[in-house]
Amino acid sequence: MTTAAIDPELLKRGGLALDVDGPRATITLARPEVLNAQTPLTWEALRAIGESLPPEVRVVVVRGAGRAFSAGLDRRFFAAPEVDGQPGITGLAALSDEEADTTIAAFQMGFSWLREPARLTVAAVQGHAIGAGFQLALACDLRIVADDVQFCMAETGLGIVPDLGGTYPLVHAVGYARAVDICLSGRRVGADEAVAIGLALRAVPAAELDAAVDASVASLVAAPPKAAAETLGLLAGVAEGTDPAAALAAERAAQLRRIRSLAAGEG
Repeated sequence: MTTAAIDPELLKRGGLALDVDGPRATITLARPEVLNAQTPLTWEALRAIGESLPPEVRVVVVRGAGRAFSAGLDRRFFAAPEVDGQPGITGLAALSDEEADTTIAAFQMGFSWLREPARLTVAAVQGHAIGAGFQLALACDLRIVADDVQFCMAETGLGIVPDLGGTYPLVHAVGYARAVDICLSGRRVGADEAVAIGLALRAVPAAELDAAVDASVASLVAAPPKAAAETLGLLAGVAEGTDPAAALAAERAAQLRRIRSLAAGEG
């Protein structure tokens, strides 16, 4: 395995590990002693990973070390205006509207690239996936979960809102009514319910999570890369609300690109 061209110190400070093995990259939240709690440096490191992955990477797996995927935002950021040179909740409140908007937009970029159709992204989720942890899992195309998973959107109950891009994929995954229930109640969503409502692709025993993800990744990268990328683009367009006529037009254009590429011997 190799590491993509990214500052190893940023990865360390962000609490992440990165491995790239051919068409697969694995991002590991690597602070198990605090249940992989996230900080703004985590999001900065995630953004840097998205910008540095080599083009041959076709699938990205996001996982957490230890017994939890991620328990959400590091609690220090709720209590102090600044931690590790990054603004906390009260620090954001003291910024101007423009500065705060720019700062939060930069945080969001650590998550948003995971939904780009250039590559498939899979969250392997065990234990707690709370707040920012839930939103990180939601940023991925697919979620495969352990039978001990506990999803929770805790932000609203804390007096804030989900602001790392989680509302859009949550509504698309489970529908508006269920999203309202999950966000406003702050209740836990376990494995069986997550699969039943479309939040997770499948649930497996915790001891089998890594093997299940490996098997899924192997099947998902079996398709020819360019055809897979075009198909992901088509599906993403539909998910974002492309109307039927536009979807048909996009299919025609994508197919023509593929036929011409194949005719030219480009694969």
